[in-house]
Amino acid sequence: MKKRVRQHVNPLSAKYGTPLPPPNWAEIFANPSHPLHLDIGSARGQFAIAMAQQWPDWNFLGLEIREPLVEAAQRQAQDLTNAHFLFGNANNSLRGILTALPPGVLRSASIQFPDPWFKKRHQKRRVVQPELVHVLAEVLPAGGQVFLQSDIESVAIAMGDRFSEHGGFVRSSPDWLDASPFPVQTEREAVTLSQGKPVYRALYVRT
Repeated sequence: MKKRVRQHVNPLSAKYGTPLPPPNWAEIFANPSHPLHLDIGSARGQFAIAMAQQWPDWNFLGLEIREPLVEAAQRQAQDLTNAHFLFGNANNSLRGILTALPPGVLRSASIQFPDPWFKKRHQKRRVVQPELVHVLAEVLPAGGQVFLQSDIESVAIAMGDRFSEHGGFVRSSPDWLDASPFPVQTEREAVTLSQGKPVYRALYVRT
């Protein structure tokens, strides 16, 4: 029987309250010293897998809160030595995961089409919170990049505001980017563009 995957997962529920322990990097990547891209909210992993195939000299780590999607992504990536997926809550696990990395390895991150949590009382459930931005700022070296995109302008604005407020990042352009800096589209991105709808993109660079 196919396992039902919840569309919305509350990261503040007790089920997701235990931080994920950091992995053994030598066990999940053939060369842990390669530069790392982190995809937060990696869903089924198609973006990270396709990127790993096109950029073999980079490692790609997907972090996703919906366990069935992580299991499916890991099966798809089983023949790759530079892609791996973790089931966990980014808002309480990111610090432990990233601070266990060799210094300077994390070079870029992406947060693409996150759950919007439209209701004001639910916005504390959004993945881009000040603490997440602070952790990324601690680990990314100068010049490291964070790519944000959403098909909902208010969500894209809110994500960008959190990075702008931190002070450790500079936005690459005051306007929305016309295209992604990556050669691969996410599933949601491809569907949105095929429908002729806009995607709101921004790139933040660690100062």
